[in-house]
Amino acid sequence: MSISHSAQEIKSIIHQAIKDNKLTHRDYDRIMEIAYQDGYLDDQERNAIAYLRDLIEDKTVCITEDRDSPTRCD
Repeated sequence: MSISHSAQEIKSIIHQAIKDNKLTHRDYDRIMEIAYQDGYLDDQERNAIAYLRDLIEDKTVCITEDRDSPTRCD
C-alpha cells in the first residue's frame, strides 16, 4: 500500500518537529488542514496524527508559538 501525498506531507512536518523538539501552532494547523483538505481523514493521516499526539503527550515534541521559542515543555 503506497502512502498518500497528504500523509507524506504530514509525516515530513512531524519529522521536522521531532528534529527541532517543537511544533508551532501554525505547523499543527497546517497538519490539520492537509489532513482534512479532501474532506476525508484516511488511515495513514489518522495514524500520523495519533503518533504526533503521542509525541506531544510524552514531551518529545513541544507546542510553541513560533520557531524561535525555546523548546521547554511545560
